[in-house]
Amino acid sequence: KKRKKVIVASTSEVYGKSTEPVFREDGDLVFGPTSKSRWSYASSKVVDEFLTLAYWKEYRVPTIIVRLFNTIGPRQSGRYGMVVPRFLRQALSGQNLTVFGTGRQSRCFTYVGDVVEWLLLLAASDKAVGEVFNLGNPEEVTINELARRIIELTGAAVGIKRIPYSEAYEEGFEDMERRVPDITKILTLTGYSPRYSLDEALRLTRDWFVAEKILEESSTFQYGLGQLEGTPRSATPVKNPQ
Repeated sequence: KKRKKVIVASTSEVYGKSTEPVFREDGDLVFGPTSKSRWSYASSKVVDEFLTLAYWKEYRVPTIIVRLFNTIGPRQSGRYGMVVPRFLRQALSGQNLTVFGTGRQSRCFTYVGDVVEWLLLLAASDKAVGEVFNLGNPEEVTINELARRIIELTGAAVGIKRIPYSEAYEEGFEDMERRVPDITKILTLTGYSPRYSLDEALRLTRDWFVAEKILEESSTFQYGLGQLEGTPRSATPVKNPQ
């Protein structure tokens, strides 16, 4: 009744197998077959988006959709495979950093402070209602390079252990080589650009892990450290990493 804005958190996973060099909000979404469980999370988020927009169109509920691209920062859990907290925990515990596949796949990571700033600006804007926005930092890095930066940042005397997809994921698992956001739309509306580089975001996250002495986190799930955004054979598809 009060028509308060509702912001729904979607994910970059909805872009699926798109081969576009950068992902635009109005671009096509390309998924694999339903026999591949790695697409279950992305598909569920697409349904969320359809329902969210339907509430705006049919009932005038003021909704806003944000597609998050690998948000990182203090207090992030590695329980469901998020790659940065996993790598930090391994490095600080003196363990080799585990990379699935070749490690040449690339992702973009956004500091949580930038994401929060965008969310506040969207919540205050009537022009954002009924729209979809990418929230991400287009600074691209391979998973191999990410692992090297975290090893250097922590000063850990550890290496990188690569494990084939076939040892952790279902047969025929599909990984995306790149996932880069086009953030023109959010920049145009809010005028806010990401202020934190990847190195700054990693440093701030490391500082929190060190201060809190977070070295281990028990979990019954193994999600490929988040660089894959998929579900391994041995896990229940609860949630894929961002």
